Amino acid sequence: MQSYVRAVATLSRLCGVAAVLMILASVIIVCQMIFVRTVLQESAIWQSEFVTFILVAATFVGSPYVLLTRGHVNVDLLPLYLSHRWRIKLAFVASIVALGFCLLVLWNSLEWWWEAYDGGWTTDSMWRARLWIYYAALPIGMGVLCLQYVADIYCLLTGRDMPFGMDPEQRL
Repeated sequence: MQSYVRAVATLSRLCGVAAVLMILASVIIVCQMIFVRTVLQESAIWQSEFVTFILVAATFVGSPYVLLTRGHVNVDLLPLYLSHRWRIKLAFVASIVALGFCLLVLWNSLEWWWEAYDGGWTTDSMWRARLWIYYAALPIGMGVLCLQYVADIYCLLTGRDMPFGMDPEQRL
């Protein structure tokens, strides 16, 4: 199981790198779009659409890395008042609920992605981008996020991780 945790952590880090590269690409494309519109006085057909899709994709693909590094917004008010034993229980319940939600989103996003792929869906713009390529970010991100939640739950139950990143003695 330790190999699983390491492999998922590596996969989550790769997702983080991919998200950073997508954000960097969007910045470069926006700069290119501004140059094309203002200096060359030409139309920018695909840039706005591409940047919108790639920023949304970066959000979903980057989510496993955020969970791995505990970069998400966390309200620690209740855990500060609980004993260590109750913190573990709260963290376990919260992780199970979050995993269930992510599994539901994963299932629905796979169906949505398949419909776009099978139906040959494209955007309505002149660019006519194939939507299945952009829609793939949601099941990929949610799939790796589910794997990361399973690894986190395992680490929580085996004592490898402290709930909410708090020491057992830490209380308000």
